[in-house]
Formats: sequence, structure tokens, C-alpha cells
Amino acid sequence: MIQIKNLCVGYPGWPVLKHATLELTPGKVVAILGPNGSGKSTMLKAIAGILPKTSGDILLDAQPLERFSPREIAKKVAYLPQSRVVPNISARRMVLHGRFPYLAYPRHYGKRDWDMVETALSRVGAEDLAERALPTLSGGQRQKIYLAMALAQDTQTILMDEPTTYLDMNCQLEVMALVSHLAKEGKTMILVLHDLCMALQHADQIILLQDGKVMYCGTPEELYQNHSIEDVMKVRIGRISTTLGWRYFYL
Repeated sequence: MIQIKNLCVGYPGWPVLKHATLELTPGKVVAILGPNGSGKSTMLKAIAGILPKTSGDILLDAQPLERFSPREIAKKVAYLPQSRVVPNISARRMVLHGRFPYLAYPRHYGKRDWDMVETALSRVGAEDLAERALPTLSGGQRQKIYLAMALAQDTQTILMDEPTTYLDMNCQLEVMALVSHLAKEGKTMILVLHDLCMALQHADQIILLQDGKVMYCGTPEELYQNHSIEDVMKVRIGRISTTLGWRYFYL
């Protein structure tokens, strides 16, 4: 479980996240929404231990984050940034990077490491991509490989910064289906998203940020009913009931 208490994060002379208090329970898809510059990516980086706090607390399994070494944090939290350098290596080798927190230097991979890689590739449906060079993959295929890398890392929590950006609609839906499936298996999936309708449809919990502050936190139904997304994002959203549940759209 991740608990955030009165958390402030930022840079010298530039506070970004201001007095945030949240509790993120396992087995949920948590979407972080907000205008540009509201602190969404900053929150992810703070939870991953990449950005230091200026005050407040982040608790992992009831223990302060600063009590863990970077390697120990990486065994609990996997972080997938919005963009990264794409190395010219095979997809399988990329997934193997998820095992780094468990290896001493020099790295010697054991049977468990290779088994975790194959299992991760299978879980995201990317076995056929294993020998492909990463730069030759499409954006959607690459996102699958990064998610497989996070699974090979074997953490309770996976942080994903805008995982559907630049993907076509089919790939977006495929990635979100994987995210929902992993949450049902017990993973805590925390995502920064810009597509409000997708967040309302797929998230169990939504955190709404504005100017570095947590304005609202609740279920999609709660945030739809109280119009908080419209208040903060300045976008009107409607919905219709279907046999597959609510489907949201921009008005």
C-alpha cells in the first residue's frame, strides 16, 4: 500500500506538488489527471524515489520511502516514464532489464530471471516480438515490451506516465485492457492520463490535480456526478449506458 501525507515536492524556488495527501490501495487502476504543469509526473517520480520530497511523507507498506535503498524501492515500485531513449537491443533483452534490482554486479542472469522474462512476455502477448530489435517495433508494440519489463521487475506497484500517448486507438485500448487485467491480479496501477474519457472508463480511482494541489480524489462515478473534472479541466463530458457499461464522450 502507498500512503502520501502532506507531501510537497519541487525544485529550488519552484514548488510543484503542494501538501498532497492520498492513500492508494492495491488492486486498483488509479488515474492521475490535471492540466499541464499540475504536478502529475512529479507525483509519479516522487513515489518512485526519483525526485526527493521537500516535506511530508511517502509510505510504502507503512514504512517511510527514505528507509529504502534505490534497489529496494525498485523491488516494490516499477516506473515507466513517458519517453525514453530506445536502445538498439532485442525486446527480450529490454525485458531482462527489469531484473536488474535483483542482481549484483557483474550481472549474471539465472534461470529465475529468464523464466520471469518469458512469463512477462507471455502475459502481455508479446512472445512473437522477443527477438525483434526495439527500434523496429511500433509504439504500441514497444509499450507492451516496457510493460513486460515492469512485470519482470516483479513489483506490487507499476507507475506509467502517459502510456497511451502517440498510440492509435486500437493500441490504446489494448494497453488499457492489459492495465485493467493486471489490477485484477492484484497490482496497483498508477497512470498519468490525458484522455479524460478513457480515465473515466477504465480507472477505479481518479486523482485530480490543479496547480500542484489535490483538488479531488474519488471514483469515476463520484467525479462525474460532482462535475469536478469539468470544473478543473474546463471540458464538458457526457455519457451513455451500454451493455458494456458507461461510455463517456466530450460534448
